[in-house]
Amino acid sequence: MLKIYGIKNCSSMKKAFDLLNALGLAYEFHDYKKQGIDAETLKKWLDEAGAELILNKKGTTWKKLTEEEQSNALASEDNLIQTLITHTSMIKRPVLVTEKGLMVGFDEARYQTLK
Repeated sequence: MLKIYGIKNCSSMKKAFDLLNALGLAYEFHDYKKQGIDAETLKKWLDEAGAELILNKKGTTWKKLTEEEQSNALASEDNLIQTLITHTSMIKRPVLVTEKGLMVGFDEARYQTLK
Protein backbone atom coordinates (compact mmCIF):
# COMPACT_ATOMS: atom_id res chain seq x y z
CA MET A 1 0.00 0.00 0.00
CA LEU A 2 1.14 3.53 -0.74
CA LYS A 3 1.76 5.98 2.06
CA ILE A 4 1.41 9.70 1.43
CA TYR A 5 2.80 12.32 3.79
CA GLY A 6 1.80 15.96 3.90
CA ILE A 7 -0.68 18.47 5.22
CA LYS A 8 -4.38 17.97 4.57
CA ASN A 9 -5.16 21.56 3.52
CA CYS A 10 -2.63 21.93 0.72
CA SER A 11 -3.40 22.32 -2.99
CA SER A 12 -0.68 19.86 -4.04
CA MET A 13 -2.01 17.32 -1.55
CA LYS A 14 -5.54 17.75 -2.89
CA LYS A 15 -4.32 17.06 -6.43
CA ALA A 16 -2.47 13.97 -5.21
CA PHE A 17 -5.48 12.64 -3.26
CA ASP A 18 -7.80 13.26 -6.23
CA LEU A 19 -5.53 11.45 -8.67
CA LEU A 20 -4.81 8.51 -6.35
CA ASN A 21 -8.56 8.12 -5.81
CA ALA A 22 -9.28 8.39 -9.56
CA LEU A 23 -6.67 5.70 -10.22
CA GLY A 24 -8.31 3.48 -7.60
CA LEU A 25 -5.11 3.20 -5.58
CA ALA A 26 -5.25 2.45 -1.86
CA TYR A 27 -3.11 4.69 0.34
CA GLU A 28 -2.52 5.66 3.92
CA PHE A 29 -2.31 9.38 4.74
CA HIS A 30 0.10 10.69 7.36
CA ASP A 31 -0.63 14.32 8.28
CA TYR A 32 2.66 15.47 9.73
CA LYS A 33 1.10 18.73 10.87
CA LYS A 34 -1.06 16.71 13.29
CA GLN A 35 0.96 13.51 13.72
CA GLY A 36 4.46 14.94 13.50
CA ILE A 37 7.37 13.30 11.74
CA ASP A 38 10.27 11.38 13.24
CA ALA A 39 13.99 11.80 12.66
CA GLU A 40 14.40 8.27 11.30
CA THR A 41 11.85 8.85 8.52
CA LEU A 42 13.40 12.19 7.59
CA LYS A 43 16.88 10.63 7.53
CA LYS A 44 15.65 7.94 5.09
CA TRP A 45 14.08 10.59 2.86
CA LEU A 46 17.20 12.77 2.89
CA ASP A 47 19.39 9.76 2.08
CA GLU A 48 17.12 8.72 -0.79
CA ALA A 49 16.03 12.04 -2.27
CA GLY A 50 18.47 14.64 -0.94
CA ALA A 51 17.97 17.87 0.98
CA GLU A 52 17.37 19.94 -2.16
CA LEU A 53 14.26 17.90 -2.94
CA ILE A 54 12.93 17.43 0.61
CA LEU A 55 13.40 21.00 1.89
CA ASN A 56 10.88 23.47 0.48
CA LYS A 57 12.77 26.76 0.28
CA LYS A 58 9.97 28.39 -1.71
CA GLY A 59 7.49 28.33 1.16
CA THR A 60 6.78 31.15 3.56
CA THR A 61 7.97 29.19 6.60
CA TRP A 62 11.51 28.95 5.20
CA LYS A 63 11.46 32.57 4.06
CA LYS A 64 10.39 33.73 7.53
CA LEU A 65 13.51 32.22 9.11
CA THR A 66 16.41 34.60 9.66
CA GLU A 67 19.55 34.13 7.57
CA GLU A 68 21.24 32.73 10.68
CA GLU A 69 18.43 30.20 11.21
CA GLN A 70 18.59 29.15 7.56
CA SER A 71 22.38 28.77 7.70
CA ASN A 72 22.12 26.78 10.91
CA ALA A 73 19.48 24.47 9.37
CA LEU A 74 21.76 23.78 6.41
CA ALA A 75 24.95 23.36 8.49
CA SER A 76 24.43 19.63 9.00
CA GLU A 77 21.96 16.86 8.29
CA ASP A 78 21.11 16.63 12.00
CA ASN A 79 20.34 20.36 12.11
CA LEU A 80 18.15 20.06 9.02
CA ILE A 81 16.27 17.10 10.49
CA GLN A 82 15.59 19.00 13.72
CA THR A 83 14.45 22.05 11.73
CA LEU A 84 12.06 19.92 9.65
CA ILE A 85 10.67 18.24 12.78
CA THR A 86 10.02 21.68 14.28
CA HIS A 87 8.72 23.24 11.05
CA THR A 88 6.99 20.40 9.18
CA SER A 89 5.56 22.80 6.62
CA MET A 90 9.11 23.16 5.24
CA ILE A 91 8.92 19.57 3.95
CA LYS A 92 8.04 19.53 0.24
CA ARG A 93 4.56 18.10 -0.30
CA PRO A 94 3.42 15.52 -0.94
CA VAL A 95 5.93 12.79 -0.15
CA LEU A 96 4.59 9.55 -1.58
CA VAL A 97 6.28 6.34 -0.43
CA THR A 98 5.95 3.56 -3.01
CA GLU A 99 7.49 0.11 -3.40
CA LYS A 100 9.92 1.65 -5.88
CA GLY A 101 10.93 4.60 -3.70
CA LEU A 102 9.91 8.17 -2.99
CA MET A 103 8.00 10.61 -5.14
CA VAL A 104 8.47 14.11 -3.75
CA GLY A 105 6.13 16.84 -4.94
CA PHE A 106 3.07 16.28 -7.10
CA ASP A 107 3.80 15.14 -10.65
CA GLU A 108 0.72 13.80 -12.45
CA ALA A 109 2.72 11.88 -15.05
CA ARG A 110 4.75 10.07 -12.39
CA TYR A 111 1.61 9.27 -10.38
CA GLN A 112 0.01 7.80 -13.53
CA THR A 113 2.81 5.20 -13.63
CA LEU A 114 1.53 3.75 -10.33
CA LYS A 115 -1.55 2.13 -11.95
